[in-house]
Amino acid sequence: MAFLSVKNIKIAGIAACVPKNEESNLDYDWISLAERELLIKTTGIAKRRVALDGLCTSDMCYASANTLFQELNIDRSEIDIVIFVSQSPDYFLPATSIILQDRLQLPKTTMAFDMQLGCSGYVYGLSVISNLMNANKFRKGLLMVGDKSSFSQSKKDKSTYPIFGDAGTATLLEYNEKADQMDFNLQSDGSGYKAIIIPDGGTRSPYNKDSETMVEIEKGIIRSRKNLVLDGLEVFNFSLREATPNINNLLKHIGKTTADFDYFLFHQANKLMNESIRKKLKIAPEKVPYSLTNYGNTSSASIPLTIVTELTEKIKNKKISLLLSAFGVGLSWGSATLKTENLICPKLIEL
Repeated sequence: MAFLSVKNIKIAGIAACVPKNEESNLDYDWISLAERELLIKTTGIAKRRVALDGLCTSDMCYASANTLFQELNIDRSEIDIVIFVSQSPDYFLPATSIILQDRLQLPKTTMAFDMQLGCSGYVYGLSVISNLMNANKFRKGLLMVGDKSSFSQSKKDKSTYPIFGDAGTATLLEYNEKADQMDFNLQSDGSGYKAIIIPDGGTRSPYNKDSETMVEIEKGIIRSRKNLVLDGLEVFNFSLREATPNINNLLKHIGKTTADFDYFLFHQANKLMNESIRKKLKIAPEKVPYSLTNYGNTSSASIPLTIVTELTEKIKNKKISLLLSAFGVGLSWGSATLKTENLICPKLIEL
């Protein structure tokens, strides 16, 4: 079991950014009105924000970070580490985090690297940056997490296009010996890697003359090998099978129960899946906020986006216990427990 505990690291603020461009699933006329209404009912996703050409994940993370710096009056020379977690980087190489180090006018003493993760990315990223900061007494760290999922989708694929939204976030962490301990339980299973995949474009299967060829997989699903593939049933079964024991094992490891937490932040996959997990854990509905209704499945950004859009007013000026659970592409999943106090969450940014 990959249990981790981290002391001395406080989350000082979280900011999130989405594209201004909004698309309603009721207007998704690739499928019938009856199918659209059923999709909204089962997934809980009514609207999504979709980035127009030219707007990248890094732009949304950059805007989030800049806003946090201003709100918290941060001295940029104190940022010792930057991590960018995404599956939609600016380039195949170099790492986007290093470009952001320069764009954000951070010092050359800043350590910067990327992590390629999707749905579980916020929990994994938080574990990595907090461990590095605690082990080395880094003063401040910046975790930027997000995805432009629309970049890889076929509009003629009803299994992906009306599900995913675009977003970028930034989380500011600081070394503080009075901070409460964070705990993590992280897992993976690469045997399920085909459940969520973009088949062509990497070194295993480079782009070729057939990569752009559109193929009808079934009614309502036409895509090419450069588009995102989602095996919804496999991901649904995986999430129901793995998320709950992962959380229960973490709670057992740290000697706590679900009653010890004020809110539970689940990766915003879909409403039916998340409600099934909530009911298995016997958690009251009011303790499980949702952002997917208005923003869709925003991949690695979904947990910090949900905190910003759904919890800001409820948790400001308070000390709050949170349990985070993220699961998806990889397959990769994990949970985390932490406390926030006087957390700063600026108003949602739109670009």
